[in-house]
Amino acid sequence: MTPFCTISRRSLLALPMAVAAPAVLGRDEKMRGHDDFVLYTFGDSILDCSRYNERGLDPGQLLIRNDDALFAQFRGKDLQSRGPARLVHRAVDGATVAALPAQALGIKPVKNGAALLTIGGNDLLQGLAADKGAGLRAFAASLEQFLARLAVRPVLLGNVYDPTFGDDRRNFLGVDARIARANHRRVNEVIAALAHRHGKLVDLHAHFLRGQPAWFTRTIEPSLLGASEVRCAFLPGLGLA
Repeated sequence: MTPFCTISRRSLLALPMAVAAPAVLGRDEKMRGHDDFVLYTFGDSILDCSRYNERGLDPGQLLIRNDDALFAQFRGKDLQSRGPARLVHRAVDGATVAALPAQALGIKPVKNGAALLTIGGNDLLQGLAADKGAGLRAFAASLEQFLARLAVRPVLLGNVYDPTFGDDRRNFLGVDARIARANHRRVNEVIAALAHRHGKLVDLHAHFLRGQPAWFTRTIEPSLLGASEVRCAFLPGLGLA
């Protein structure tokens, strides 16, 4: 297995800039036919990372329509290659589990669609990294309630990656690495258990451990390469691998 899916950063920088991104729907979903495949994105900046790259691309956009000029190896591995498809983007940079219900307001069942969800990283940053148990239980209960009420199926749940690549010398949290890593593991165990009950797990943690620093920007955010790698991890769950 190759350690990653995308081209090198040097090759990426050599490409021209003018590539159009697919149309993105936010709160307004009034568009086209009822038989379109509708891809919903919920959660945090793992899916809402377009502001962190010069192309303005995020994983949902790339799953709807690949940018063949940037990522030729994914030609034909997108939803629009199978038929009409559109993106309803609800993920918000910085979101915690408490923000998820608001992201899903107005969402109704669709005949043909799927939901992607990434959550937990900001919860760790805002206290769960040092948690002694109560916070994690509250996180699990809130995520369980959100998933049970979400009208879209299937749901693909991405777990929380590690921008330090397992290297304690890169610890940026201000929390003892042993404690932070144990709580990171517990958050991902919660996500895995809920994915088993409500959908399917996408193991971003394992995928990104095989990665490289160029997949990140601003320490924790997906770069353009990182956005493509997030897309890569979700491909099998959508039948696009």
